[in-house]
Amino acid sequence: MANSTTKFHYGYVIVACCFLIMFIGVGLVMSCAGIFYKPVSDELGITVGKFGWYMSINFLFSTLTLPFAGKLIEKYSARVLLTVSAAVLGLCLIAMSQFTAVWQFYVAGAVIGISLAFLLYLGFPTMLNRWFKTRMGLFVGICSAGSGIGGVIFNPIGGYLIQNYGWRSTYIIFGAIILLLVVPVLGIFLRSYPKDMGLEPYGASAANDAKKNNVEKGVEYSKAVKMPLFYMLIIFGFLMNAAASLNSFLPAYTTSLDFSIEQASFVASAAMMGVTVGKVLLGIINDRSTFLGVLITTGFGIVGLLLLLAGKVSIALPIAGAFLFGWAYAGVTVQSPMLVRSVFGNKNYAQIYSNVAMSLAVGGAVMAGGWGLLSDTAGFNTMLIVGIVFLAISGGIGIYSLKANLSHLR
Repeated sequence: MANSTTKFHYGYVIVACCFLIMFIGVGLVMSCAGIFYKPVSDELGITVGKFGWYMSINFLFSTLTLPFAGKLIEKYSARVLLTVSAAVLGLCLIAMSQFTAVWQFYVAGAVIGISLAFLLYLGFPTMLNRWFKTRMGLFVGICSAGSGIGGVIFNPIGGYLIQNYGWRSTYIIFGAIILLLVVPVLGIFLRSYPKDMGLEPYGASAANDAKKNNVEKGVEYSKAVKMPLFYMLIIFGFLMNAAASLNSFLPAYTTSLDFSIEQASFVASAAMMGVTVGKVLLGIINDRSTFLGVLITTGFGIVGLLLLLAGKVSIALPIAGAFLFGWAYAGVTVQSPMLVRSVFGNKNYAQIYSNVAMSLAVGGAVMAGGWGLLSDTAGFNTMLIVGIVFLAISGGIGIYSLKANLSHLR
């Protein structure tokens, strides 16, 4: 096989493909979902909360699909699975432009959730794990940040399109972008394994040398599941993603303060900017101190929601609040895995973290619609206050877990 240290390794093409999935595919479908809530629910004559249940169904079907998706992506061509999944996303958005009843959005949410099980939850981590033995953390951060960058760019564009051409045309445009840009690139350039290109994974030799010289520390899975900390971190994951799913309701909350849809789109964009900056900086912070990472993730999120609560004074407050809240959103994909690694170590990390990852998906599934129901019955302010409580509990769990960890990894 060709040497993995040649000047240009095909793994960089894989990084570009994975980034494109997150930047355009996930960026348009998930990061921009919130800007459609108000205009669609208004035209259908339903509440925002009732419409928001389609996102809960999305999370639910991703959760149900993950066990099967993991087996499929190992057994069959990842190139085919990811390309088809991207095509399904684009077609779903175009189909949504023609919907006239909320149940149709619920069906679309289920199909989108199945596709995202491959694209969002398994796609880039699996591909990067196959193609890289070193520098993987850097590339995971870059690809993960793609959805935030997509949100920053596409939310204002989407807000403009909705205000000037309507939400139906905007769904068509977003779907066409995925079909014309993402699907052909994945079909042409994506490769399932380095061996498909006659290569070894990038850094394979260095990784093998390091493995010989290091013994993995950590708690065995069989012991971890008997520890209260294990279940506390599952609660941490649930509450973190439950709080993060508030992001989809920020545009609707902003318009409820009598700001325009276009202004609300800038709030959504600010949140995605916070997500993007947060993912990169939280990774750097956690390399130095997981404790500080937990404090910043939950602390910034709480301050952000407090600013949003005071948002009626000026549009600047919701924008600033959304940016800070974005750090809590970023913590779902950065702080959660780093906390698990710090508490339980590397020994059976994948097995232990898979349980926390499932709780993340469940938290999103339950609360994506739950927040809408809460806002319909008790108001947006109550919804944001409950989000603050969730983040405070998460912060407490994270800090306690790290302190309790000091003894059993020595």
